[in-house]
Amino acid sequence: MTEITKEIVAEHGLSEDEYQELLRVLGRVPNLTELGIFSVMWSEHCSYKSSKKWLKTLPTSAPWVICGPGENAGVIDIGDGQAAIFKMESHNHPSYIEPYQGAATGVGGIMRDVFTMGARPVANMNALRFGRPDHPKTRHLVSGVVAGISGYGNCMGVPTVGGETNFHSSYDGNILVNAMTVGIADTDKIFYSAAAGVGNPVVYVGSKTGRDGIHGATMASAEFDDDSEEKRPTVQVGDPFTEKLLLEACLELMATDAIVAIQDMGAAGLTSSSFEMADKGGVGIELNLDQVPMREEGMTPYEIMLSESQERMLMVLKPGREEEARRIFEKWELDFSVIGKVTDTGRMVLTMQGETVADLPVAPLADAAPEYDRPWVKTPIQAPIRGEDVAAPNDLGEALIKLMGSSEIASRKWIWEQYDHMVMGDTIQRPGGDAAVVRVHGTGKALAITTDCTPRYCFADPVTGGAQAVAEAWRNITATGALPLAITDCMNFGNPQRPEIMGQFVGCIEGMKNACLALDFPVISGNVSLYNETNGTGIHPTPAVGGVGILKDLAHMTTLAFKEDGDIVLLLGDLTGEMGQSLYLREIEGREEGAPPTVDLAKERKYGDYLRAMIEKGLVTAAHDISDGGLGVALAEMALAGNIGAELEIETDLPPHAALFAETQAAYVITAKPDDVEMLRGFALADDIPLHILGTIGHTDLKIGGWLTISLGRLRDVHAGWLPELMAGPGSEQE
Repeated sequence: MTEITKEIVAEHGLSEDEYQELLRVLGRVPNLTELGIFSVMWSEHCSYKSSKKWLKTLPTSAPWVICGPGENAGVIDIGDGQAAIFKMESHNHPSYIEPYQGAATGVGGIMRDVFTMGARPVANMNALRFGRPDHPKTRHLVSGVVAGISGYGNCMGVPTVGGETNFHSSYDGNILVNAMTVGIADTDKIFYSAAAGVGNPVVYVGSKTGRDGIHGATMASAEFDDDSEEKRPTVQVGDPFTEKLLLEACLELMATDAIVAIQDMGAAGLTSSSFEMADKGGVGIELNLDQVPMREEGMTPYEIMLSESQERMLMVLKPGREEEARRIFEKWELDFSVIGKVTDTGRMVLTMQGETVADLPVAPLADAAPEYDRPWVKTPIQAPIRGEDVAAPNDLGEALIKLMGSSEIASRKWIWEQYDHMVMGDTIQRPGGDAAVVRVHGTGKALAITTDCTPRYCFADPVTGGAQAVAEAWRNITATGALPLAITDCMNFGNPQRPEIMGQFVGCIEGMKNACLALDFPVISGNVSLYNETNGTGIHPTPAVGGVGILKDLAHMTTLAFKEDGDIVLLLGDLTGEMGQSLYLREIEGREEGAPPTVDLAKERKYGDYLRAMIEKGLVTAAHDISDGGLGVALAEMALAGNIGAELEIETDLPPHAALFAETQAAYVITAKPDDVEMLRGFALADDIPLHILGTIGHTDLKIGGWLTISLGRLRDVHAGWLPELMAGPGSEQE
């Protein structure tokens, strides 16, 4: 038997204080299997020990929320006896070490979280962050991650309908791969994970268990160093074809009433799934590890319990239903094995070859893990930067061209055209718009889905940045005509033991909470990924937000594309001229500084509600929120989407470059038929909402007063060309 030394405890990521607490809980020295189980269950990745104090402050309820945080995914009511089930999760560390499999298994894991609750996945999204474009690893990582996402999603037959991709030096040594899945289920056929029924059989289904992914959760709870490549064996290996079979088999069994509880085997594999099911049900479980299907010889209890082999589920069935379930899974050519039973002991007892190999209390490992109130310091607030504080460019048109061809704004078509975004036949708005729109199959309604975050804002002012991430998701959904309902989040931060990093987390949570409350946009699921650092340098704080809304009638949907000659272009909202943290400042002036733009949540709510009402009345022909790059970029994107120019005039006291490129919040560009403009203005005037006429759609150029005239052809060349040129450069092939 392995002696448990200080070195072995440290290798398992437990602090001295945590090990002393383990000894107190257990009342004895653990064996190696028990130590391994404690290490993963008390890891940051599984226990949220540094973050749960703050996560509890987020608003999580609303009349339409069926299930908030704590389950495999969140659930909202979308009417007609149907529910949308969704969640976003990180697979950051694995994707940096092995980009293809890291990203692929991230997609597979988040889909299992959704279909384990009884939903058929209908859409995937992703939020990706890579290092600077000229970093020697960036092309390799982009290529591998995109291939992994497309490979898994395409094989599953689930469309990847949108997302976001940023490039910044803070991610040079630690990329972010956040995957989101949305599914649809009947509200009376939602499945939960709480084990129940003493004596009920515990069943393992799916793929066999191997040695891949052991210590994946522990690895995801530590920062990187120069030896991170050695962690490659902790990255799981995915098989989307097996997962497709598992999806269909689970949904077939769910059509019966045989399932008591079901849980995906995700991070920490059989350990986390069994402990979470037992804890939620207030019961114990006995497992016979000899019955676990294994694909490798001589696996130890430690390896079986900590393996993160993919495409596996754990279920509790009603007694006597085992053979019915076995027939279904064997029909789909999947492993099925009764590996244990539910008990009333409150303990997890593991046996193998006739011996007890672990005997642990459930509650302290599951919900009574250490909870830290880490020291934190508030991020110093930078001074605002006004337009007059920033040099004007020599040529406003050339500045817009440079922004449109920059790493943040350039088209992501090279990425999304590798995804099958049309499979299932219900994708109404494809990638490239404000939000994806996916029809609820067989109906006239649809879901609008987006992912959003502006990390440079969060780095400069976490409270404002956190609020802006939620507000932008709300705006993007609103711009399609949909009503925003709820969000999921993926909180990506550096080392929480550094007070300035913990301060970023606390600030972002505060901003998100404020925005969720003001916008009636609760958090129903999410994930925290900490220790995103390399050699002590953390990423920009990145609280990625995935939003979902309902469009009750597809006839009332709009897109960002300019539509017809003669349509009137209007600005909804007022330009502020705040240039801090703007892309103009970074790309034109080479400065990353200043306070981010103000987020006025009352205006966000008021202006967004007005826009949605006007879309529903049929008065708006196009809508696009102002975000990265400001008004100038928003206009250029609308012109390119519609392949039609416009002749515009911006009446403002701001310097022209501030009017065009300040990233004003709570603002949209909308278009309308000439005959409808007075009605739009009347409704706006009644609610004291600013609405400014900018000009008229038409021409093959984008013309803005005496400021600039640019051909759409030139705009398209720079916008479409940047990413393909980057990926065609030296080193683009996967190594």
